[in-house]
Amino acid sequence: MLKRDEWDAIVVGSGMGGLVCAAYLAVSGRRVLVLEQHDVAGGNSHVFRRRRAYEFDVGVHYLGDCGPDGVLPAIFSGLGLGDRVTYREMDRGGFDRIVLPGLTVDVPVGWEAYTRRLTEALPGEAEGLTRFTAVCEAVAQETRGLLLSDGELSVADLMARTPVSAEWGRRTLADLFDHCGLGPRARTVLAAQSPNYGIGPREAAVSTHAAVTDHYLRGAYYPEGGGQVLAAALVEALEAHGGELRTRSRVARILVEDGRATGVGMTDGEVLRAPLVVSNADYSRTVFDLVGEEHFGRRVVNRTRQARMALPLATLYIALDTELPARPNANLWWYRDDDIEGYYDRVARESITPVPFLFASFASLKDPGTAAVCPPGHSNFQVMTLCPPSYEYWGVGAGPAAGERYRRNTVYQRRKAELTEAMLGAAEEALGPFRDHVVHLETATPITHERYILATGGTPYGLAQWGGVGNRPDTRTTVEGLHMVGTNTRYGTGITGSAVGGMACAAQILGRGLLAEVHRGALLGDPDLLPARGADWDPLAVSRGAGRRSARGLARIG
Repeated sequence: MLKRDEWDAIVVGSGMGGLVCAAYLAVSGRRVLVLEQHDVAGGNSHVFRRRRAYEFDVGVHYLGDCGPDGVLPAIFSGLGLGDRVTYREMDRGGFDRIVLPGLTVDVPVGWEAYTRRLTEALPGEAEGLTRFTAVCEAVAQETRGLLLSDGELSVADLMARTPVSAEWGRRTLADLFDHCGLGPRARTVLAAQSPNYGIGPREAAVSTHAAVTDHYLRGAYYPEGGGQVLAAALVEALEAHGGELRTRSRVARILVEDGRATGVGMTDGEVLRAPLVVSNADYSRTVFDLVGEEHFGRRVVNRTRQARMALPLATLYIALDTELPARPNANLWWYRDDDIEGYYDRVARESITPVPFLFASFASLKDPGTAAVCPPGHSNFQVMTLCPPSYEYWGVGAGPAAGERYRRNTVYQRRKAELTEAMLGAAEEALGPFRDHVVHLETATPITHERYILATGGTPYGLAQWGGVGNRPDTRTTVEGLHMVGTNTRYGTGITGSAVGGMACAAQILGRGLLAEVHRGALLGDPDLLPARGADWDPLAVSRGAGRRSARGLARIG
């Protein structure tokens, strides 16, 4: 019998990558401990509640590729969770609505329909648009094929199977725009959804844009019950197979002895031992703060020190005491002008008022059957914009991850209030007047995000540059027994990208092709071990872990 301070594996952080990795290690017989510094598990997938009437998603606004052949459903099904996480499909004829001055484009499911919609909207750019989508579709198909393939490929086989990716994958989106001879308006429509990964066309790799676009063109969905159900289901699988989640448990140090990971030291002085540590913490904080740069090679340290993060978001969480005017079940991507590259330049110059871009996500349209979203006849939606990441812009010094108290900082309060007002004004331009019906309004900044997630730059998207266009670190590190997962790894950002990275990490540890197995239908978890869900089942309570499930302070609806 193992002692309570000894484990087969310790996972630091409970974002989607950490939870997926932990669950797959647990169903494979490893004794796994997940440590989370926040009150609930989930990372960017968690929710919060206000006024006992509204539940807001932090990061789950929509999911792609959740149909019968979907990657994310396969990951959950492999753990025995297939019937515990279900999805509502958004409007197949236009799940994203892109609005520019004088032009509206509804993005439909499927590359063929998408290309046709683009060329109908911009007939003078038809040849270049068709060339662009052909390249992106080919890169996406090649990437997905590799992702779901069995075993390692030789260099020769890899090149033979990915010729378009070899030519275009590591080049920038702007390079492909130039190659296709596209003008500013077409570039803006094509890159309108680039805030999904927080990088502008001059920095974003074609492979990144292609993968994210393909992800949603396979169908856009929203998880029934909100984003917290994803984390809660994974916690159920982890605990049912002998693992443990501890929330409000912050790791101070990942212990390394003689070149290998040996466990973690907690902020309260406790030491927990394991021969395997998986960090789902921020990548640069892992290297410099949790582990220490002396344990990594010069190349990794230099790349990490010089890395640039993707842009962060400011978000308005809005509840109305009335329903929004009739609109499709689609996200809104609203731009003040048609110069996407100029937009990213403005953000870099910290010039974002008047607000040049908004993304709006309508939870009460996507999940109308879930009572926690809002009361009947009310609306729940979020409005977001990319914004400058620098502490100077927000008037703070060391930042909340270093313990700085900032919420009473007058410069921060003024900047936040100014941006809130500017975003509200732009939102009413885009949606029509609604302020008279606002019953809850809350603003989250990149500083807020850093406070809860401890992400460098306050971004949910991880690294923009790590040693070159499209480069990101793998989950395996040069420290024996230390792995990393999350939005900074090469498997991509977002819920599915992080989940795939967690699968890849578990696959490396276990020495088997997990994703290919479960995508073909393999069941590795035992559904009979999962706990029953009563009528009062609460994913937020489950996500606190068994040790704190009934602890005081849990916000409830109703």
